[in-house]
Amino acid sequence: MKNLKLKAARALLDMSQQDLADKVGVSRQTINAIEKGDYNPTINLCIAICKALNKTLDDLFWE
Repeated sequence: MKNLKLKAARALLDMSQQDLADKVGVSRQTINAIEKGDYNPTINLCIAICKALNKTLDDLFWE
C-alpha cells in the first residue's frame, strides 16, 4: 500500500527523498520503497522519519 501521507509530508517541507534519507540515516531507495509500499520500515525507522518531518506515527503510518 502506497504511503501518500509520507510523500505529502515530505513534499510539504520541500524535502527530497535524498534529504529525508540523509536525515534518518538510510538510502534514498529505502525512502522510495516505503513511499511505494514495497518496504515495511522498522518502528525505529518510522519514529526517525516522524521526527524528521515533525509528524506523529498516526499522521504517517496508521489509518
